[in-house]
This record gives sequence, C-alpha cells and structure tokens, in this order.
Amino acid sequence: MVKTSVKKYLQVFCGLTMLLPSVAMAQEQKEWKGFSISDADELMEQVRNMPFVEVGKGVSFTPKNKLFKMTIRFRMQNQLAMDFDDDFSLEETQAQVKRLRLRLDGFLYSPKLLYCIQLGFTPYDTKVLPNGNNNFIRDAVVCYRPSDTWNIAFGQTTVKSSRENIKSSSAMQFSNASIVNSEFNPDRDFGFFGEYYKRLFGNFNVTANAAVTLGEGRNWVASKSKGFAYTGRVELFPLGRFKASGEVIEGDFLREQSVKLMLAGAFSYNDRTTRVHGQCGSQLPDGVMTSMKQYYLDFVLKYRGFAFCADFMGRICDKPLYSGDLFTYAGKGVNAQTSYIFRKNWEVALRNSTLLPDAKVRPMVGYSGFNQTTFAVTKYLIGHSLKVQADASYNHRTEALNAYNRWQLRFVLEAGL
Repeated sequence: MVKTSVKKYLQVFCGLTMLLPSVAMAQEQKEWKGFSISDADELMEQVRNMPFVEVGKGVSFTPKNKLFKMTIRFRMQNQLAMDFDDDFSLEETQAQVKRLRLRLDGFLYSPKLLYCIQLGFTPYDTKVLPNGNNNFIRDAVVCYRPSDTWNIAFGQTTVKSSRENIKSSSAMQFSNASIVNSEFNPDRDFGFFGEYYKRLFGNFNVTANAAVTLGEGRNWVASKSKGFAYTGRVELFPLGRFKASGEVIEGDFLREQSVKLMLAGAFSYNDRTTRVHGQCGSQLPDGVMTSMKQYYLDFVLKYRGFAFCADFMGRICDKPLYSGDLFTYAGKGVNAQTSYIFRKNWEVALRNSTLLPDAKVRPMVGYSGFNQTTFAVTKYLIGHSLKVQADASYNHRTEALNAYNRWQLRFVLEAGL
C-alpha cells in the first residue's frame, strides 16, 4: 500500500506540474478568444507528448516520429559507516555520498538498436586509474537486438561473470557487496558482448553470455599487451524465469508464487594483462604482464518472500608475486545469503562470506582465511528505488599478521528515479 500510494502521488504530482502551463494557456484562450475544438485537440496532443514519469523507471521521452527513446534516471546512495576494534572502541567513521550516478538509456532509430550511458560522480566511482586516466564513465554501450532471443553489444559495460557482479549495486540487500565479490569480480571492460536467450522445453530456460574485451578494465583506453580477456557464462532456469529479471535483484521483493531457481557458471581467461587483478588493481611495473583464470558458480532460489543465494568463485595465477609489495590475489571464496521480506516490506537478511588465499600469497594478504558475517534490516518504500538499510558485520581472520577491525556498523539511504 505504501509503495502504491507514494508512487501514485508522485506520478500525479509530476503530471500536474507539467500539465498546468498548458491548462493555463487553454484557460486563457477560453476566456479571451473562446475555446475551440482545435484548441482541445492541440492540448491533448501536448499531453500525449509529455514525458512519461514512473518512479523507479525514470523519465522517458519519445518524439512524434518515434525515431528514438531516452529514459533518464538517477540514483544516490548516502552511507554512514563505523568501524570498531575487539573492545568495540570506535576506530574510524566514514560519512559519504558513496554513489551518485546518472543513467540514460533507450533506442535510436529502431527499438532494435539500444544504448546505455551511465556516469558516476563520487570519489568512490571516479578514482584516477593507475595509468592516470579519468574514471567517471561507467557504461557507454550500443546493443543490436534483432529478436527477443539474442543481442550483440559494443562498448564499455559490465563483464557478466558472477551473480553479484551482474546485478546493480542499487539492488543489494546489504550496504556493500560481499568481500568475496569485491576481491574477484572483474567489474567493467571495453569490447564485444553477446547474449542468447532460449526456452528449451516446458519452463526450462537458458541464457548464454560471451565477451571478448581489452582485459584492462574500464576507461583504460590503450594497452601494449597482445592478449585479450575471454569470458563466458551460462544460466539455467529449470523452473521458469524469475519475475522482472529477479535473478539479478537480491531478495524476493516481488514474492514469486512458485519456486524459481537459477543455476549458473562462468569462466574468464585474461591473457597477458598489465594489471594485478586483470580488469582491476594496480599496474604492473616495467612492462610486466601476467595471465589469469577466474571461475564462478552461482545459485539463486526464491519463493513467496524467501530468498537464498550462494556463490563460489576464485582466481588462478601461476606466478602471483611481483617485485615490491605487488601481488595477484590468487585463491577462492564462498558466499551464502538468505532473507525474508514481510508483508509491510520490511526485510531481514543474513550473509556469510569467506576468503581463502593460496599459500603463495598468504604472507602478502596477511591471513590464511577471512570470514565476515553480516546481518541486515531493510525497509523498502518503493522497491529498491527508495529504501533505508542498516547492517552489522563481524570480521574474523585466521592466522592474522596485522591488527584489523572486528565490527562494522553501516546505515544507508538509497534513492533513485
């Protein structure tokens, strides 16, 4: 009820705000010149061509000739985080606009030719890259979709590897992604991308993704490496697809009325990259290059407000140590999380994540194992577009070589259009 009422009132308000000037003009014509049928037709034509506003889906514009469509969206994520030591003494406080992003998407000339542009404006998004390039462009990609079964894309966008990497950060149940995803996800890259969707039989569906990219990450521009990154991912839906692409939205906000399940796996080979983690991390010195393999296994289940997800992923690198303190985090990690959303759109969620570095890099990482357990409470006002979140994490490192913070409390306000 809260979602419906707020959404309805915002739509009415936006519509009236844009309609009032036209109504005033029509009223003036009625009072001074008379209000004719042609005036009414003109007014209705103006109304039909006004932007369409829907909370959570942006503001859309389409001209009369329907040669393009543009939807404008924004989102901000304001976060307060506090770190505590073993004795629960406050060590550090972070208060920041962690994410502030603008997105424009739609089609050009034909609904088959799609585009997506996304920009980030906070220090978290725009950190200068190791090669000195700016980093505010997140997505800039054009897709050709000749049918509902497949499409191809060219540009910079997310490399579809793990479940956590594919989903938007706006669709999280927790204030931050898991430590496992943060360590092993390739984020974005520039190149060619392909997707294929197919219903095989009954409710059994499959999705296949493939990408050939530069292998150095977003906004890198140029590389002297002769290698590229090759990534493939397969998703199986034995019980039918989730509502509204629910496999990439955490929690069961839409409350699936029948059990929905996704099983997925991905593999990526980055040939002769110049960065310690392939698409991420520091730049290797003196023209050094390295190759690495990354693997991902995902599981998602949802039913009537209950959701369960599990991820297993890792990175293989034969020579992970370099000069100085540079190294590639070779190892593996597992993540599991579960949640339930109540009728009034309050949700509770629990996540447990573990990192296990390979023996070669443990002296550099500073532990043999890193476990983090997080409990979160979320109030959804308008789905993931307007929500308030609070979570608490407990950290434990096995054979830790350095001191670290044991507890973390975080509070997040997420708002978007």
